[in-house]
Amino acid sequence: MKRLYIITFIAFFVPGISGCNQNVSANDNKSPQPTKAEIKKEGDKFQLYVNGEPFYIKGAGLEFGDISALAKHGGNSFRTWRTDNGQQSGKEVLDEAYKHGLYVTMGIEVARERHGFDYDNDAEVTAQFERIKKEVMELKDHPALIIWAIGNELNLRATNPKVWDAVNDVSKMIHEIDPNHLTTTTLAGISKELVDDINQRAPDLDLLSVQMYADIVNLPKYIEETGWDGPYIVTEWGATGHWEVGATEWGAPIENNSTVKAEYYLERYKTAIEPYKNQCLGSYVFLWGQKQERTPTWYGIFMENGNETESVDVMHFLWNNEWPSNRSPRLVDFKLDGKTANDNVTLASNKYYPAVVQIEDTDGDNIKYIWDIKPESTDLGDGGDFETTPESLSGLIEGEGDSIELKTPSVGGAYRLFIYAEDGHGNTAHANIPFLVN
Repeated sequence: MKRLYIITFIAFFVPGISGCNQNVSANDNKSPQPTKAEIKKEGDKFQLYVNGEPFYIKGAGLEFGDISALAKHGGNSFRTWRTDNGQQSGKEVLDEAYKHGLYVTMGIEVARERHGFDYDNDAEVTAQFERIKKEVMELKDHPALIIWAIGNELNLRATNPKVWDAVNDVSKMIHEIDPNHLTTTTLAGISKELVDDINQRAPDLDLLSVQMYADIVNLPKYIEETGWDGPYIVTEWGATGHWEVGATEWGAPIENNSTVKAEYYLERYKTAIEPYKNQCLGSYVFLWGQKQERTPTWYGIFMENGNETESVDVMHFLWNNEWPSNRSPRLVDFKLDGKTANDNVTLASNKYYPAVVQIEDTDGDNIKYIWDIKPESTDLGDGGDFETTPESLSGLIEGEGDSIELKTPSVGGAYRLFIYAEDGHGNTAHANIPFLVN
C-alpha cells in the first residue's frame, strides 16, 4: 500500500505565516506562496509539518461560524464540508482564514450513495471527477490551505465499495496537480471492514479522518482493532449524538444541557484525543457555529445570536491551558411541573404548570432569562442533512426570570420548553425539556 506520509518534501516559507496566530492580511503586497503540508514518521510517531514546522491541529468544524472568534480562543485551523458553502466562495473562506492566521482542511463535496448517487454509473462518476478537478485547480495555491477532505461520511448507509475507487482517483489527481497538500476522507465511525476497503481501494490517501460522538471514547480501541497503523485526525466530535441518548415514551430524544455537554467535551478530548498524539494529528470540534438538528441547540457550541456556550470555554481551556477571563453561566437544575427531561413530562392542554431553572455564574453577572416553546421537530434529516427549525409558540409564558408559568398549547402533541440564560457578556447556558400534551 502506497503511503505518502513516508515521503518528505522541501518546505516553502510563506511570508507572515509561522504557525497559529499570524494576523496577516490576505491582501499583502507580496504574493504569498502555497503552504506546504506534510507528514513524517519519526520513530513510532507521526508528525504533521506545516511549512517545515511541527503543527498539531487545534481546530473546529466551521461552515458559517465566527472565524475571528476561533482565532481569539486559540484555535489554529478549521475544516469545511465543501468548497462553496452557498454564502461564501472557497477563496473567500480561505482569505478570511489567512487574515486571522488559520489553516484550513478544505472539504470537497462528493456525492453520497444514500442520496441516490450510483457509483456504478461511469458517466456520473467522471462528471463528478471533472467538477472536483476544477475546484482543486481554483484553490490549490492558497496559503491558508493544508489538507483536502475528499467527501464527508461517504460510508454512511453505503453498500457500494466503488466509492473508494472514486476517492482514490480524486486523491491521485490532487497529488498530481497539487504537490503541496495532503488528502484525506472523513468517515462516520471506523471498522476493520471499512479500513480494509480503504487500504485496498484508496491507498493514495495520506491519512484518515474519523467522526464520532459519545462513542469517541472507544476510538483508540477501534483504531487498534482495525489494524490502521497510519496517521489520522478526528474531524468531528462533540455533543452526544441524538441517536446515542435516551428518549421519551413518545420518541423525543433527550438533549443534554449546556453544562453537561461542556463536561463531556472536556472528558472526551482528554480521554480519546489528547493522549494519542503518536497517530492522532489533532482534531476539529463540532460545531463552531449553530445549526438545527433535532433542536436548534444540540450540536452548535454557539447560539443563533452569536453567544458562546460553556463548551467554547472548554475549548479555550484545552487550546490555551487556561480558562477565558469571563466564564459562561452553568445550569444547575431545570424542572417543568417538578419533573426533569428524563421524567416523561405529560401535561393536559390549556393548563398552567410551573417551570423553574437554577443557574450559577462564577463571575457574578446579572442573568437574563429567555423562555421559549417549540413543537417537536418533525422535519428530520439524516447524517447532518438540512432540517427546518420549528416556529416558536407565543403567548404561553407568564412571568419572567428563573421561574415562570407555562400555559400548555390547546393542540395535543409533542413540544419542548427551552430556557436560555444570558450573562450580558456574550455567554449563554441552555437546556430544554420535551413534554407531551394530551
